[in-house]
Amino acid sequence: MPMERSCSGSNCPNPVGSLQCPTCLKLNIEGSYFCSQDCFKANWAEHKTIHQVVQSSGTFNPFPTFNFTGPLRPVYPLSSRRTIPKSISAPEWSEDGTPKYPPGMRSRNWRITILDAQAQDKMRTVCRLTREVLDLAAAAVRPGITTDELDQIVHQAAIERNAYPSPLNYNHFPKSFCTSVNEVICHGIPDQRVLLDGDIINLDVSLYYDGHHGDVNETYYVGDRAITDPDSVRVVEAARVCLDEAIKMVKPGVLFREFGNIIEKKAKDRGCNVVRTYCGHGINHLFHCPPDVLHYARNKGVGVVKSGMAFTIEPMVTLGSHKDVTWPDRWTATTADGRRTAQFEHTLLVTDDGVEVLTAKKADSPGGPVSMPHGG
Repeated sequence: MPMERSCSGSNCPNPVGSLQCPTCLKLNIEGSYFCSQDCFKANWAEHKTIHQVVQSSGTFNPFPTFNFTGPLRPVYPLSSRRTIPKSISAPEWSEDGTPKYPPGMRSRNWRITILDAQAQDKMRTVCRLTREVLDLAAAAVRPGITTDELDQIVHQAAIERNAYPSPLNYNHFPKSFCTSVNEVICHGIPDQRVLLDGDIINLDVSLYYDGHHGDVNETYYVGDRAITDPDSVRVVEAARVCLDEAIKMVKPGVLFREFGNIIEKKAKDRGCNVVRTYCGHGINHLFHCPPDVLHYARNKGVGVVKSGMAFTIEPMVTLGSHKDVTWPDRWTATTADGRRTAQFEHTLLVTDDGVEVLTAKKADSPGGPVSMPHGG
């Protein structure tokens, strides 16, 4: 079932057909549908500002022949790679793009790291910084800002905290964090696309500080239109509930494969599905390491939760198919049917009797649960 279009007219509730802004079509701007010529004319003064942004930037779609699954398109050129002061400690991939993991780390015999008290304190510190940076980026989300501008905010905030943005040059990823809009599941590359009223966007921030990594992501509503769209609210709030319910299970003795059972149940209760390709992971002085935390039911995940372990849970929930398609940039993963998707992630530290959410929201953190719109 294709995603229902909404009129681009300001606060217009009317359904739309095939009428699109001709200038947007020429400029390869997706999603500019209107319910009528009268509505289009009435909103022209506001709507044309989008054209001015695109025309002044000289942007383009680098993959014009690719069979995109949904309406989103990359908007290039990418800005130049942002630099990091030499005074900031950086992971090994900052220079050559290649993470150097220990031999045998992916074998079934690899022992999941148990952090000592000093390492646990370092994880608390880096995760606190990571949450601060995510909140700064989230506070800047609004219609009209580009994802590249958000990347600049994250990059600068990391530097101000004497931290390195872990994704930068990780396996040659070109930016300092991931921005995944609408049908993008994960690993979206910040570019020149302007966020539109009605979008949803996942911001995924990871920092490296004092030899350890923190990792957190959340999905946010862009503008007022998004929080009145039943499908957007359904998938975002389903993903939020999936993570919250999984975290409640975390304590010593639980099998890692059990988290997927509750996540998939909560997703399906809301008419959604769970992506299977990507998973949560161990995190400490290594960015990604065992355990693999699978988010779907009846999985074959290996291992038992023990006190002192640090790992992420990060379910990716979709309105439609759980299958994914990757863009030619080799990073951007989208839903196979082009429908919307949402994700939430926390870095967790297992305690003797439960769990400490190292990247927990603060009282003043942006975002938070939204009620289903009337009639949704």
